Amino acid sequence: MLNKEKTKIIVSLALFLFAIIVRFENEWINHMILIISYLVVGIEILQKALRNITKGKVFDENFLMSVATLGAFAIGEFPEAVAVMLFYQIGELFQDYAVDKSRKSIASLMDIRPDYANVERDNKAQKVKPNEVKIGEIIVVKPGEKIPLDGYVVEGVSSVDTKALTGEALPREIEVGNEVLSGYININGVIKVKVSKEYEESTVNKILELVENASNKKSKSENFITKFARYYTPIVVIIAVLLAVIPPLMISDATFSDWIYRALSFLVVSCPCALVISIPLSFFGGIGGASKEGILIKGSNYLEQLSSTEIVVFDKTGTLTEGIFEVQKVEPEGITKEELLKMAAYAENYSNHPIALSVKKAYDKTIEETQITKIEELAGRGIIAVINNKSVAVGNEKLMNERKLSYTKCNEIGTILYVALEGKYVGYILIADKIKKDAKETIKKLKKQSVKQTVMLTGDRKNSGEDVAGKLGIDKVYTELLPNGKVEKVEQLLKEKSPKGKLCFVGDGINDSPVLALADIGIAMGGLGADSAIEAADIVIMTDEPSKIINAMRLSKKTMKIVKENIIFAISIKVLVLLLSALGVSTMWEAVFADVGVSIIAVVNALRVLNIKNK
Repeated sequence: MLNKEKTKIIVSLALFLFAIIVRFENEWINHMILIISYLVVGIEILQKALRNITKGKVFDENFLMSVATLGAFAIGEFPEAVAVMLFYQIGELFQDYAVDKSRKSIASLMDIRPDYANVERDNKAQKVKPNEVKIGEIIVVKPGEKIPLDGYVVEGVSSVDTKALTGEALPREIEVGNEVLSGYININGVIKVKVSKEYEESTVNKILELVENASNKKSKSENFITKFARYYTPIVVIIAVLLAVIPPLMISDATFSDWIYRALSFLVVSCPCALVISIPLSFFGGIGGASKEGILIKGSNYLEQLSSTEIVVFDKTGTLTEGIFEVQKVEPEGITKEELLKMAAYAENYSNHPIALSVKKAYDKTIEETQITKIEELAGRGIIAVINNKSVAVGNEKLMNERKLSYTKCNEIGTILYVALEGKYVGYILIADKIKKDAKETIKKLKKQSVKQTVMLTGDRKNSGEDVAGKLGIDKVYTELLPNGKVEKVEQLLKEKSPKGKLCFVGDGINDSPVLALADIGIAMGGLGADSAIEAADIVIMTDEPSKIINAMRLSKKTMKIVKENIIFAISIKVLVLLLSALGVSTMWEAVFADVGVSIIAVVNALRVLNIKNK
């Protein structure tokens, strides 16, 4: 499409320059060359203007360009008529290029749509459409292929490229038992995946729906420009008609040709293309730039609101912390760390409790079950086991007190497993949820982004919640909250912000869904977050990194800065040249600059939003 438009412009420009440089004695030959030059680039504009008039859409840029250029021909200003249409089309070419570039920023995301799935049926791999695969079926994914549906690896080891979904540059290693999402690209090994979701519910399909629907939710700036153009255009047409008719009738020396020329210049300047094109383009570019970072923004209204955020409220588990229990510390007394960890792992061998699993994961060695001859679970206290004919007690303070054992109390936050061997205390193991590596820096940078207050809401115990909040530097923390308690706190916080300020809530769990919907802006951690949370949120962070909130805010502020620059610049130049046109000081050439030139500058300025840099 762009190549076709380029060809038209080049042909028209060549004819235009030829007619200007080579002056034929017969003036009509020059006029005919200029008319042909005009029709090459202008015939589609004339046709669009006529079609729109029949549909009742009179006052648009096609109508303005048609009236201005045909009027210029009528008063004998042939070169100016061609120049107006030619430069207008050059401006449109720049705009098409800009839109194309911003679309390409989302194109990589659109490439994640899978074309097929290799599903195992009757011991054969059949190539079918992804929406024909059922939950529980096994699909085979070869190197270089996209993973078409969400599921779990049941066979094979490989690396996957997750960049299209998460923005992560480094490949992710996967093996049996790991979850994989549709849209990942398999890099090197053949893997078999057991499907956990139908295509309509898959990650890739939901992301594509989010992006495709993003443009449906317009920002206030876009709505303002749409309304502005609707009323502004007919007003300037009426003023142009009055400008062409009244002065020649009222002023003795005035001529119709002079004032019609002024009115036509006035019409050319009045075209609101710079605003109508560049403002939506700025937001579209912002959404595109965010998608490259693994941030999915569901509409330009949310991108605009993000720049006015005053309060940011966080969930704790899975948002600021990993949501995975891990061994954080092993403190032995009289034995080695390895021996302490081994005893606890052997004692917890038959348990599937998250605490037991974290101990076994930290031990990371084969457990010889023949060495375990007795296991006794004591509800709410721990485990008594006989390992290598030695009595091992692993549990909490209650177990130690019950056994009347002297032990060193640990005052750190988390789950503490005290271990005793043959009735003697030998150390403790601290298990806790790990704070995300970028969480502290995120809170620090939020305060530099003009955020007045950071708050954490959690269902966790008071000491656990306050410990995390203190380590991160969060202003307020509310603990032991049920979902309705979180809603009540957010309702209270909404009353504390200014009328123009926004409250942003960041969460990932099913219990966060009501609060995500209630907040001015809901941000969901999309990588591991619950489907309901992603559905309720306005912005989805596919990498699960809190620091991406800073990137999104910077992008929002940069977008709004560019939008304001374009509005002020375009309106200022247009008002100035409109006045000069009415006074007869400016010519059609200045009018062309005020329309096409301003449009090009505004569009180029809008493209800057794609070049957001992380700091």
